[in-house]
Amino acid sequence: MMKTTRRTALGLMTAGALALSTALPAFAQDKPKLRFSAVFSEQDIRAEMMQKLQSAVADTAELELFYGGNLFKQGTEIIAIQRGNLEMGNVAPQDIANQIPAFSILTSAYLFRDAEHLKNFFASDAGAEMKKLAEDQLGIHILGATYFGTRQVGLRIDKEIKTPADMAGVKLRMPGGDSWQFLGEALGANPTPMAYAEVYTGLQTGAIDGQDNPYPNVENMKFYEVMNQIVRTSHLVGYDLLVISKKAYEAMSDEQRAAFDKAADEAIAWSTEQHIARENELGAFFEEKGLKISTPDVDAFRAHAQELYLGSDLSKDWPEGMIERINAL
Repeated sequence: MMKTTRRTALGLMTAGALALSTALPAFAQDKPKLRFSAVFSEQDIRAEMMQKLQSAVADTAELELFYGGNLFKQGTEIIAIQRGNLEMGNVAPQDIANQIPAFSILTSAYLFRDAEHLKNFFASDAGAEMKKLAEDQLGIHILGATYFGTRQVGLRIDKEIKTPADMAGVKLRMPGGDSWQFLGEALGANPTPMAYAEVYTGLQTGAIDGQDNPYPNVENMKFYEVMNQIVRTSHLVGYDLLVISKKAYEAMSDEQRAAFDKAADEAIAWSTEQHIARENELGAFFEEKGLKISTPDVDAFRAHAQELYLGSDLSKDWPEGMIERINAL
């Protein structure tokens, strides 16, 4: 019988530990760090969405969450991912359209009817084709669409708005980029590019006459403090896209990707429910704060916007038949 010395025992313990460590999945030993950047604030419902995702995938990856554009400013997240300086982001579809003109179809006014229609599109074959464009050309994998409400026009001026003609000369803040600027034009306004974080001061000083955002954003950023009215144009189902770099996504095993997808779907679904509930509450809140809320001739806005889009250079890049496929969902 072999005599077990202290040195032998230590050696056996070390060997056992090494064997155990090699038996564990690789991600348990060295979980990848996934830096996430968004322009929304820490008070946003989607910040809690990301915290839920962070907890759900904790065994697979370590998510580092950055809000308020503190890590990367609005519109720069995709480039940061392409350069390897960022792994995840909540990016506007308009920013994808800046690099893939065909994607501009998904940024056009009065395209999606509601949050359910939006969800159904990205789960459809047509949605898969658009997601593949982003993956193949930009190196980003779209996990899902993060609905944040229907966009309405908020103004600091008292001008009555009934039709697009009434928006003439109104300096309406829009994010930078051709797709965003065209949307402002489609509403009949004079689009003015401005960073999201500067909108409150822009309204306060009169640098802009208005902005367009869903109710939850108006509340989160306290825009209602420097606005006089909300015009319910309902021109765009507001959503961003939760994306992860293709490289980081493909570095996961099939099992890890499935778990990550499931966690993202659940977090996004929770966020959507919260946004819809919050939208239903906020109209009364804004009226209590002294804002006038009116509904213009939405059909006139829709007809004007769609005419401009179909007659523009943007629509020449739209995939043939895609509008019909979206409408049919």
